Amino acid sequence: MALTKRQREMLDFIEGFVRFRGYSPSFEEIAENFGYRSLATVHEHLSNLQAKGYITKNYNESRSIELVTADLAISAIELPLRGSVAAGLPIEAIEEQETVCVPEDMIAGSATEHYVLRVRGSSMVDEQIRDGDYVIVQARETAHNGEMVIALIDGENATMKKFYRESGRIRLQPANPELQPMYFDADRVTLQGVVIGVIRRY
Repeated sequence: MALTKRQREMLDFIEGFVRFRGYSPSFEEIAENFGYRSLATVHEHLSNLQAKGYITKNYNESRSIELVTADLAISAIELPLRGSVAAGLPIEAIEEQETVCVPEDMIAGSATEHYVLRVRGSSMVDEQIRDGDYVIVQARETAHNGEMVIALIDGENATMKKFYRESGRIRLQPANPELQPMYFDADRVTLQGVVIGVIRRY
């Protein structure tokens, strides 16, 4: 059954946690990861995942979540890792020669149109993207207002922000209340792609 964006994020978190630690996360660890103050919200999402057949769980045990869909771990595609991108101030874009395996259902369209970047910085934490995460990018030269983009500033420095076109200039908006938006003349900003997913390693 189809998953909502948050259900997919939670399922990805559980799968990654199990893959790298060998046991399932506790409800408290899930709540901490997603910034939930109440475990009731975690229970609600897990109940929906269980109802849709993706997990089983037991509320009476601390680490009782089990993944029941083997295809999630098997159906994967290798995408090129093209360096790091700033979730903060722009940093130099660096090409790398590595690849990253991503779930096939996270790809929109042809795999050749996609690549992966490593995140540096914390300007997008309210979008659940943290320093050290990997983002999946669909290569595009245009974006709609509100989409999360990889933008190249002055042809040199790459940054990841929400994109807005305003009165002949570009606003690159962080998802962190402690940081200010960045403004540039339109001719200084070249879009490299739109972020369509995030991967976290533990």
